[in-house]
Amino acid sequence: MSFSLDKQGMDRKSFIRSSPAPPAFHDGMRPRPHSVKPYPLTVYYDGECPICRREIDLMKMFNRKDHLQFIDFSNSSFHATDPGLNQCDLGKVIHARWSGGTLITGVEVFREMWEGVGLGFLARCSRRPIFNKLLVKAYAWFAKNRLRLTGRA
Repeated sequence: MSFSLDKQGMDRKSFIRSSPAPPAFHDGMRPRPHSVKPYPLTVYYDGECPICRREIDLMKMFNRKDHLQFIDFSNSSFHATDPGLNQCDLGKVIHARWSGGTLITGVEVFREMWEGVGLGFLARCSRRPIFNKLLVKAYAWFAKNRLRLTGRA
């Protein structure tokens, strides 16, 4: 086995190992390597809404790393201890809170849930401009009409 040496006396394998890695490619679709999520993410959901419950049950099934925690705010034992969280506001759009205290709402909650359970490709696709617009509008319509759609209005 022969190795050719470069001008500095390094063989090819040593040169490759000592070369700096190329800069990471970021097209807005891949999470940046330094963006570590402050799990767990606590998701507040309406357990009396059959559509909401189905989505949360699916997330629970995929939640193998326990990155997500779920709180059913429709449960009679629920007491909003966090400032700014009450059943009325929670019922308008989906809410979640990072372990660091940051509150997120709406479509971003779904994206973070998808990433937390290993379905990051859905989150990345949903951030594409055409899908983002559609998803934001569709969720806004659903959130406004979900009680009527589920026969609770």
